Amino acid sequence: MPLQGELNLAALKPALRETVLSIAELARSAGGRALMVGGAVRDLLSGVESVKDVDVEVFGLEPARLQEILASRFAFDPCGVSFGVLKIKHVDVDVSLPRRESKRGIGHRGFLVDADPNLTIREAASRRDFTVNALYYDPLAKQLEDPYGGVADLQNRVLRHVSEKFVEDPLRVLRGMQFVARFGLEPAPETVQLCRTITIEDLPPERLFEEWAKLLRKGVQIGRGLAFLRETGWVRYFPELQALIGCRQDPKWHPEGDVWNHTCLCLDAFARHRVGDPDEDLVVGLAVLCHDFGKPATTRFERGHLRSLGHDEAGVAPTRAFLRRLTNEERLLHEVPPLVQCHMQPFALWRSKAGDSAIRRLALKVVRIDRLLRVAQADDEGRLPEMLDDASDGKDLAWLAERAEQLRIAATAPKPILMGRHLIALGYKPSGKFGEWLAAVFEAQLDGAFSDLDGAIAYFKSHFQQGDLV
Repeated sequence: MPLQGELNLAALKPALRETVLSIAELARSAGGRALMVGGAVRDLLSGVESVKDVDVEVFGLEPARLQEILASRFAFDPCGVSFGVLKIKHVDVDVSLPRRESKRGIGHRGFLVDADPNLTIREAASRRDFTVNALYYDPLAKQLEDPYGGVADLQNRVLRHVSEKFVEDPLRVLRGMQFVARFGLEPAPETVQLCRTITIEDLPPERLFEEWAKLLRKGVQIGRGLAFLRETGWVRYFPELQALIGCRQDPKWHPEGDVWNHTCLCLDAFARHRVGDPDEDLVVGLAVLCHDFGKPATTRFERGHLRSLGHDEAGVAPTRAFLRRLTNEERLLHEVPPLVQCHMQPFALWRSKAGDSAIRRLALKVVRIDRLLRVAQADDEGRLPEMLDDASDGKDLAWLAERAEQLRIAATAPKPILMGRHLIALGYKPSGKFGEWLAAVFEAQLDGAFSDLDGAIAYFKSHFQQGDLV
């Protein structure tokens, strides 16, 4: 039976709210019924203060009629029409019809989809992934439809699959991973067991990466998400992560257990300090996830202790392998591995009282010192509080942050002051020597020989004569 109750639509942005109500009114005037569905309803029930996108499902109208009535008031993107989805332009609202899906191939897209406006709400909801996402709300009648007990599961913090159709889309396992982390849900045992029967098939990397990105950008308890990955057996598809399980650490410094446990705690610490920039949080989150990938290959028992000497350098190759199976985004492939390679450098530089030159070169390598500081902070906090490194007590991070700010390289890598155009202005003709000269001058810049263009030109003139190095 439907539950009665009014959701607080004030949590929707005004443009969203007006669009949803307008669509509902258009559908009703044409003899149909438009219901909000899925994540927006879940979030409104959970008391989320701001809902940024809405899915609407329209019952009782044929596809052509739905397009006709929407076109009378809205522009929509035609690219989704063939899939039964109308994307309203200029606002994050997707409108669809109830549809039947039958598995015809492998992978996330191996479905035959048929729109059927005459389906019941329960029939339409049966194709959804989890009960907390199989919730409908009629914004005109102020009526909640809950055909599979999603409200109770939401109240009890349970993640439960809707029906046996769950197994038809393997991507749902990774969706479960990020939902557990984002909403603090406990997976139902029967859902975990069902996930164990599902294989990754040929899911495209970009779809896998979408779920990992949501985990890192939105997860509150990211360790719980990784625990779900382990419980379902899907960690086997990510061998660099699987290798962390059972990789022992010295209990003196890591009483939390193996590298897997440490990584989960580090990710939870990272989540507590996200900055809200999706790109920056993704780069740092991936670096925290991968920062100890080198430990399984380097951990040895020496002089009465477990040691992982060189694990920072050894972590670069498995980090690249992990990322390349998920994304071809060159920015991530370029910027994440150096953070893994250098995640122990803040302490090392602080301990050695390194000079400005070393800090500039570190910034050049990691692109942004502030990213590295966030990775190191998560690494420090990924253990029991009483086991934090007494030698630094966070002093290394504060020291490096202050120095980076003074050198104006906290959020950007040093850039060469002297450029080829400056040499041309000095009367030099472009030649193969330019690269050699500019590289040498940049090295001097990193060493602090000068800090402005006049100084760079003076340095160049004093060290080069007639195009030759002195």
